[in-house]
Amino acid sequence: MGFILYLIIGGVIGWLAGLILGKDIPGGIIGNIIAGIIGAWIGGLIFSDMGPVIWDMAIIPALIGAIILVLILSFILKAMRKA
Repeated sequence: MGFILYLIIGGVIGWLAGLILGKDIPGGIIGNIIAGIIGAWIGGLIFSDMGPVIWDMAIIPALIGAIILVLILSFILKAMRKA
């Protein structure tokens, strides 16, 4: 059950990051989940556990990390389209 909740929280965080930036995350729902989970990892590396924690995932750093990941992905995809 914990794994499913982790995926749901990751998906919501990835979706919120896409909404905040106004950019679509490639891969739809799966892309949102991946962006949220990898974003949580990136945010955990950059920031320590701060803010509310849901199922071992600090929400604020996870959201900031997902935003960073979406920005990096959008720059890479834009560069690949131009090439």
